[in-house]
Amino acid sequence: MRQTIFFAVIVIVQFFCALFFVSDILLTVLNIRATPIAWHVRELLEIGASIGLILGVIVGGVALNRTLQKSRASEEKLRLVSAAFMDVVDEKFGEWSLTAAEKDVALFLLKGMSTQEISDLRQTSEGTVKAQTNAIYRKAEVTGRPQLLSLFIDDLMDDVSLPAKSEAMTYAAK
Repeated sequence: MRQTIFFAVIVIVQFFCALFFVSDILLTVLNIRATPIAWHVRELLEIGASIGLILGVIVGGVALNRTLQKSRASEEKLRLVSAAFMDVVDEKFGEWSLTAAEKDVALFLLKGMSTQEISDLRQTSEGTVKAQTNAIYRKAEVTGRPQLLSLFIDDLMDDVSLPAKSEAMTYAAK
């Protein structure tokens, strides 16, 4: 929260600094200036506005760097989770003794593809895909795609402790 306020203040300072320079140029071009400003005051104002803009650029660079670091960390976490999920998938497929074709179909099922999409990708008939899908469900001892997916989610969440009832209700309300 403090960081957001700090960045907001810097943006506001930059806005007023830029406004100062633009208004100064416009007043000069249009020859509107009513009372001249002493040159040393004008120089101090320009130095202050320049410093404000430079600080904004520095803070913007720091914010960009932090954002890029967070993005890289998130991508790494996603890569690790994807690898863990694929480990669970490979393990389950091995336990169920799926054929190579069934493994392909099962992966497409987990990705949420329809029977038609799978048959198009695999260049087989929909009947073949349906037969392979039924074999997968039988070997996995499930009745459909939602149960198949839940097997993998359950395995990934085994080590995650579920929140207490009141915490779960609070989380669900958000």
